[in-house]
Amino acid sequence: MTKMLAGVVGIGLLVLTGCGGLQEVWEGPSAATFKPKTIAVLPPMVGAYEGARESSQAVLVSVLSKSGRYESVVNPDQVNGAFSAKEASDLLAAYYSKLDTTGQSDPGMAMKLGQLVQAEALLVPKINNWEYGRAEGDSFGKVGMGVRLIDAATGAIIWKGRHDKVKTYMMFKPALKDIAEDLSEYIVKYMPK
Repeated sequence: MTKMLAGVVGIGLLVLTGCGGLQEVWEGPSAATFKPKTIAVLPPMVGAYEGARESSQAVLVSVLSKSGRYESVVNPDQVNGAFSAKEASDLLAAYYSKLDTTGQSDPGMAMKLGQLVQAEALLVPKINNWEYGRAEGDSFGKVGMGVRLIDAATGAIIWKGRHDKVKTYMMFKPALKDIAEDLSEYIVKYMPK
């Protein structure tokens, strides 16, 4: 009887507090042993949200730097500068195209990208939402992001996660960059250490 009561109370607490976590997460078999010292946040895949490119990349770099998980987080100017040449830009576009259409990371391309940005790990962000809206009488700002952690030496996808953050408001619009920072902090805490 006591065990049954404890079980009911435990389930009740879960219902009341909600189950935390990302909306979508996947961890590869080598996630526990992958310990890179350097990471680079590649230019985000933004789709229709072109205005999110610089802000989202800067926020992710800042959050990763503050996290203390890596000895070095490559500066976004250095990363973006590496793709200023047409050949490098074409390589990134081809890599993203394959990653987005097949869900697979091309090992050869990932290794070249890692060499270009001088990092052991690559973080590939995809912006799913970066907008203001209105629904059911509420105004809101919404940022949605997915990230993939790639081993630059093998091209393997180590981990991936996706989540959205919505902030409602009445008078003062929240900055989407601030919402992105909260979202990035939340996503990074679930990444393998």
